[in-house]
Amino acid sequence: MARMHSRKKGKSGSIKPIETKKPTWLKYDPKEITLLIQKISKQGKTASEIGIILRDTYGIPDAKPIINKKITQILKESNLTKKIPEDLAALIKKVIKIMKHLEQNKHDQPSRRGLTLTESKINRLAKYYKKTKKIPQDWKYTREKAKLFIE
Repeated sequence: MARMHSRKKGKSGSIKPIETKKPTWLKYDPKEITLLIQKISKQGKTASEIGIILRDTYGIPDAKPIINKKITQILKESNLTKKIPEDLAALIKKVIKIMKHLEQNKHDQPSRRGLTLTESKINRLAKYYKKTKKIPQDWKYTREKAKLFIE
């Protein structure tokens, strides 16, 4: 499959193992893992950061086969989710970085193109999230409001 904004094909990334059963060597039970997820989330971490922390610090390779829920589902049940989904927030942070760069380097045309491509990704993703009702229907992205969305 080709990339959206370039003619390149790209390299394949890593894949999760097919086996989806609980590891025998794991010492945590599902209740402890959900409490860990809630504790880490209260520190301001996103769902993907929580997964990385669980893997690297606590030795939990994948939370889903143990708890039978995704990390985002656990966060949603305990009302710890953010107003804006994680991937949309990451794109908005990227736009803020590019805008700061363009303030110092006004003639950087490749960055200007990157800014328009990133903003178009934000608009496509927002359209999807409005359809799935993860963000309000009246939500609208503008460059001026970009910093307010993240805070």
